[in-house]
Amino acid sequence: MSDSDPFDEIIAAETDRDPDLAVIEAGSRTLRTQGGAPSADVPARPEDPEVDKALREVEADLATRWGETKLEPSVSRISALMDVLGEPQRSYPSIHITGTNGKTSTARMIEALLGAFELRTGRYTSPHVQSITERISLDGAPISAERFVETYNDIKPYVEMVDGSQEYRLSFFEVLTGMAYAAFADAPVDVAVVEVGMGGSWDATNVIDADVAVVTPIDLDHTDRLGETPAAIATEKSGIIKQDATVILAQQPVDAAQVLLKKAVDVDATVAREGLEFGVVSRQVAVGGQLLNLRGLGGEYGEVYLPLHGPYQAHNAAVALAAVEAFFGVGSQRPESLDIDTVRKAFASVSSPGRLEVVRRSPTVVLDAAHNPAGARATAEAVGEAFDFSRLIGVVGASGDKNVRGLLEAFEPIFAEVVVTQNSTHRAMDADELAAIAVEVFGEDRVQVEPRLPDALEAAITLAEEEGEFAGGGVLVTGSVITVGEARLLLGRG
Repeated sequence: MSDSDPFDEIIAAETDRDPDLAVIEAGSRTLRTQGGAPSADVPARPEDPEVDKALREVEADLATRWGETKLEPSVSRISALMDVLGEPQRSYPSIHITGTNGKTSTARMIEALLGAFELRTGRYTSPHVQSITERISLDGAPISAERFVETYNDIKPYVEMVDGSQEYRLSFFEVLTGMAYAAFADAPVDVAVVEVGMGGSWDATNVIDADVAVVTPIDLDHTDRLGETPAAIATEKSGIIKQDATVILAQQPVDAAQVLLKKAVDVDATVAREGLEFGVVSRQVAVGGQLLNLRGLGGEYGEVYLPLHGPYQAHNAAVALAAVEAFFGVGSQRPESLDIDTVRKAFASVSSPGRLEVVRRSPTVVLDAAHNPAGARATAEAVGEAFDFSRLIGVVGASGDKNVRGLLEAFEPIFAEVVVTQNSTHRAMDADELAAIAVEVFGEDRVQVEPRLPDALEAAITLAEEEGEFAGGGVLVTGSVITVGEARLLLGRG
């Protein structure tokens, strides 16, 4: 490699990723301003009343179990379920994804690439945007409500059998994981793309032995469960790296990288590192997204259009490309790169709801589910690059267990004013408590309090409209995955 090779300058700093998106199931009302058309891969409630009733019954049944924030660190229950189901997760190869931010976007890109190469895919991600059925996808689309109900009913007797033999019943997430693995086997799929729920070693998804393990950048989040340093968190997340696998590592904090590399050595895994074996050579902003030149394991892939905003999505794309190359043996069994036209077609088709998603215009309202400081910094950078707002109003509703001050500090340079609010869940930080922190960060004159999210959206839109119809005012709704999800429904997206 020559001294002038631009790849020498790839990604000097840690790459932040956008977080996952969630939303509670809820009815929506449309605000006085019209939202855009729903995304094709975010289904609404079933139109058939009988199907809708059956799905609601399944959702109610699942809701009786431990939620996703209550965990008992063990894979004993999910292992027992896989055993009585006949180990469905071993009937197909898989790509397993962990990390702090960016897992779902990366999973969607991997899925798009595999599908473009005519493989039948299954994708399991969490949480969901609008419908619980989104968590389990086949061939790039959420399974139907009918199939979701059928899958649940098929495994329910086995779930109850395991419930009776364990100290604790299977959790909400464990049952869904069992459903996904069973649905993939039944399809059958050629490859499963699986995102961990939290952590790695004891995550319910970790009953697969993935051929390719992907680790997106690690940062501080869920510190009460995973550890208080990047190294401690990396120790837990390294549990998805299995014997003789290939590990695709996004850029990491040094102490986290050391942990992950040691685990790879211990299990004789092959490692590909962002910034060394693969990465982003160059990128430029384009209409609706960005144009990338990527270095993969098998060579360069130029003029790749990605319809997503932000430097972090470019790095997600590099990680996804390397993961798919590794799955196909590029760089080891086969020397040639993947077909460039197929790669371009795949990336051009990628969507990621709730990640810098524009849901209405005049004024522009953007949703982004940043809920920790790392995600907020990445979002703030991307907003400045992708949008030319003359005045940006923030709508922030946060969870009480997050680093709210760090999140607000990341957004302070780009928000002219902020409307603080709260979502409808018990985890939401009280709006007045959030406002007290916001006043310390922004100053009293720049903070408005609207405890109800619909009122907060109305207030922010009004503030943005003060600039005039053509002045470039905008609204960014952020701070919590739940807040963004509820706002998405309120703004007519589904």
